[in-house]
Amino acid sequence: RYCHIGTGNYNPETATVYEDVGLLSADAELTADVADLFNSLTGYANGSDYRKILVAPGTLRPRLLELIREEAGAPDGRIVMKMNSLDDPEINDALYDASAAGTAIDLIVRGICCLRPGLKGLSKTIRVRSIAGSYLEHSRIFRFGSDARGPRYWIGSADLMPRNLGNRVECVAPVTDPRLTARLEEILVVNLADDVLAWELGPNGWTKVPTEIGIDAHARLRELAEERAARGHEH
Repeated sequence: RYCHIGTGNYNPETATVYEDVGLLSADAELTADVADLFNSLTGYANGSDYRKILVAPGTLRPRLLELIREEAGAPDGRIVMKMNSLDDPEINDALYDASAAGTAIDLIVRGICCLRPGLKGLSKTIRVRSIAGSYLEHSRIFRFGSDARGPRYWIGSADLMPRNLGNRVECVAPVTDPRLTARLEEILVVNLADDVLAWELGPNGWTKVPTEIGIDAHARLRELAEERAARGHEH
């Protein structure tokens, strides 16, 4: 048995311009979780105590809050999250608390962001950026933990909004295979290094990131994908 958990839609038209990631897995616990979720959606079973996945409106928000607070309590706390929108008050408050505790936080938000970064005593350690280019940024990637402690990664369908966390069925799954977490880290690193397509949010609004090195996230990630495809063809 296998399952696919992705950040996008099964739509051939949007797939040509949307940036997304997906996990194809035969992990026994993960596939059982997805089967249980579908059974609850179709009415053949009640809600389940899921083994690995986080599901809204049940466990997703509480677990994300727990992960944020864990990083706030760590001396080397580190959070990187990529999403379409961020306007959930509980998540925002937890991020403010983590920043006040000294946690380094990077948020890559394509659309709505109701958090104000860069405010002394509240959000000084939070950086928010948006990538606007040839493709529509659509993946949701959540990274918790420093390099020294070993970061943990999740991907899924949920934006951090009250409608997604409280009023919809959304699913986020852990990614643990080192080959795949390296790919997720690559996406985050390239997005955070971009100085061609990136805009940054300050206390008083958005400003274009000045181009210094000339890193275009979309061009660079496309190059990396083409290099991987070429290596695959060699074998």
